[in-house]
Amino acid sequence: MSLDVTTRPDVRVLVVDDSAFMRTALSRMISSELGFEVVGTACSGPDALEKIPALDPDVITLDVEMPGLNGLETLQRIMAEFPRPVIMVSAVTEKDAETTFNALGAGAFDYIPKQMSAASLDILHIRQDLVNKVHAAAAARRKGPTSAIARKPPRPYTADSRKTNSSTPSIVAVGSSTGGPKALQEILPHLPADLSVPILIVQHMPPGFTVPFAQRLNNLCAVKVREAAHRDPIEPGVIYIAPAGQHMTVNRSSDSHACIHLDTQPEHCLHMPSVDVMMKSVAANYGRHAMGVILTGMGADGAEGMMAIHRQGGLTIGQDEASCTVYGMPRACAELGTLTRVVPLSQVPAQIMQATRSRRRA
Repeated sequence: MSLDVTTRPDVRVLVVDDSAFMRTALSRMISSELGFEVVGTACSGPDALEKIPALDPDVITLDVEMPGLNGLETLQRIMAEFPRPVIMVSAVTEKDAETTFNALGAGAFDYIPKQMSAASLDILHIRQDLVNKVHAAAAARRKGPTSAIARKPPRPYTADSRKTNSSTPSIVAVGSSTGGPKALQEILPHLPADLSVPILIVQHMPPGFTVPFAQRLNNLCAVKVREAAHRDPIEPGVIYIAPAGQHMTVNRSSDSHACIHLDTQPEHCLHMPSVDVMMKSVAANYGRHAMGVILTGMGADGAEGMMAIHRQGGLTIGQDEASCTVYGMPRACAELGTLTRVVPLSQVPAQIMQATRSRRRA
């Protein structure tokens, strides 16, 4: 049977892992998706660097922890010599989580966790997450290099986009997913220590990653950043990161007293924590004094929550397409017409400060 040599798969993937089992498992999951082809595997960093020029993959999956040239070092070489989307494959340990965040800062597109169990590697559950992220990474490569996007000057506001709400926000709700860790690390350090409002953030992350992520942000920021705990008082100048595997909502008994509520209900949500669940709770408790910010991410989580804030008269800000890693969640909000303003990522801190300025001076 002859093959049509003109046919090329939609997405070509190189799998890099020192574990033969992981190479096989990841290759099978990727190859099972229509339009995906694993064009090769590599067992080490040097092996990958040797194969990339010949195979020219659209996307690379790269193990974080490898002997010799480790995942972070290999990533840095790839981004310098053969730049293209790289998805890190990370064990759920504090050490690997920190390395993964360093990799995101060094240019990795995203990451997926590989769960360790007592008997074997329990990785089948990551298939859909892996496939979705490979799709998004390939689409990002077709869109063009992010460095060129970053050099574009911010688009000026139109007259409509400069409309302001008369109410001063007393809380800010932020939602993000793919590309979110890097985006949050870029914007949150620009907020001052005397920030007069609390910020609640839902960033889609697997268990084991939210604690080191919150610690990392806390070291970078002037404001306090912590993983939210059940019944934490919600205080100005503090950023609360929703823990993986639990929804974060607000219990507000009075204008001056509110606390974090963590729960596994509702169970039917695609994501836990859910941006929608958090933002709907903020809208219900703070009304027109709520502010919503939707950042880069796949899917539509946050669209209903931003709609709820918008309907209450709260200010809603969406990240623009050019600065998004994946323009999914902000697109869903834009298509519903719920965004007061659409701005580049670099302008999000200024939007928060401008909106809350009168409260800071109070």
